[in-house]
Amino acid sequence: MTGLTQKRDLRSGRSLWADSPFTGAPVRPLKQAISVDVAIVGAGISGALMAHELSRDHEVAVLDRRPPLTGSTLASTALLQWEIDLPLTALADHMGWSKARRAYLRSRRAVDDLKNIVVAERIRCGFQDRSALYLAGDAYGRRALEDEAEARARIGLGSRFLKAAEVRDQFGIDRTGAILSVGSASADPAQLTAGLLRRAEANGARIYSPVDVIEAVSDPDGVTLLTNTGFAVRASAVVFCCGYERPKGVTAPDSNVVSTWALASTPGFAGPAWLGDTMVWEGSDPYLYMRMSNDGRLIVGGEDEDSPTAHASRALLERKTARITTKLKQLLPEVEFEVDYAWAGAFGESVTGLPHIAPVPGMEHAWTVMGFGGNGITSSVIASQVVAAAVRGTPDPDADLYRL
Repeated sequence: MTGLTQKRDLRSGRSLWADSPFTGAPVRPLKQAISVDVAIVGAGISGALMAHELSRDHEVAVLDRRPPLTGSTLASTALLQWEIDLPLTALADHMGWSKARRAYLRSRRAVDDLKNIVVAERIRCGFQDRSALYLAGDAYGRRALEDEAEARARIGLGSRFLKAAEVRDQFGIDRTGAILSVGSASADPAQLTAGLLRRAEANGARIYSPVDVIEAVSDPDGVTLLTNTGFAVRASAVVFCCGYERPKGVTAPDSNVVSTWALASTPGFAGPAWLGDTMVWEGSDPYLYMRMSNDGRLIVGGEDEDSPTAHASRALLERKTARITTKLKQLLPEVEFEVDYAWAGAFGESVTGLPHIAPVPGMEHAWTVMGFGGNGITSSVIASQVVAAAVRGTPDPDADLYRL
């Protein structure tokens, strides 16, 4: 593999998280050849979670061509959901009831696992438990959401269907129905990533930046990574956590990279009280979503387009800002929304809404992680568990779900 990973402009505009405090991570230059147990390519949220998990019992090196957490992580809106973009009922049509059930339960567990990490490691990232309100829309209407709520109840997920009158009375929203679920969360993705990297570094992990991996060669004993510094990294295993800059030659069938947009209001947003602990998204295509930040801003986004480069357009950012603001006013007519931050980014989708976590074809001892769908950070938690289990020689029982 030469010219190892794709290079994309991953985001544009001004991200709220770029101004977050306490986002420093310890980095060093690569000044000599090194040998480690595991090399992780990518220092965003996926790489940070991977490094945190594997540094518990392995010697780890993290490599990134950018400074840590400055790629797609800064474009995230960090809705830490267990709900997958494809409803449980629709996912069952794609992969069968048994696998769909496992995927949803694993996603629900991942949010709890992330919370446990944040608490145990005392990571200051504004982590907050939240409910999720899933509104009927043009893709999934009232009847589909009734069926979805019943399917979730059968497997013990905390969701209940709300009729139109209940949605109007409790939330002031005019929709034909909704599902209200518990067990989601939110956080500052930059602070979360930096905190995880600092904990990994305390466990002995070394973070090298800027380092561009330009070639990887595997053999029966491990993988050699050649870098632009002229120094090689030798590892028993390598994990590519490159987000949407996938290693060349690696494919994830039925997936693609699109563009998405997000806004944040000025602090002190005067919205309905229930927004303080409830995030919102729609069963529409494209869907609108929103949640509050800990400093009193409303974060709202959506308007995805089927293009991997549209997010780079400044003119389109302005049009999407106006469009998202209009849709917000249609949903909550009483709110006053003043835009303080507007940004856009590359975003991965798959037919199932599930991530791709799998061995690299044709390379021994190598894995690739690509988070697809609206709950990418949740998928990154799962990826750290699935890959770590493989590295430790005890395969994860759900690994088959994520090989797209």
